[in-house]
Amino acid sequence: MPRKTHLERPSGGRGGRGGRTRGGTREARVPRPKPKIDFTADSLDYRNVNLLKQFVTDAGRILPRKYTGLPAHYQRRLTLSIKRARQMLLMK
Repeated sequence: MPRKTHLERPSGGRGGRGGRTRGGTREARVPRPKPKIDFTADSLDYRNVNLLKQFVTDAGRILPRKYTGLPAHYQRRLTLSIKRARQMLLMK
């Protein structure tokens, strides 16, 4: 019985790239909705814990800028405020 070539073998199973076929269509990723949170620059303070909790996951990680939708300078101020609130034991 002759051996099957790679074109005749069924995809999937052992090794390879997880069963993807060449030239196949990939399923498009669904973008995560960005939270629309209005705030002023003055409200971005370590004492405003209710606002800061909206930018932190349940595990305590700071949400990245692509999810918060904040400009870079506000994201830096937000990160600094969250870290200060953690240092003062106001946040987890």
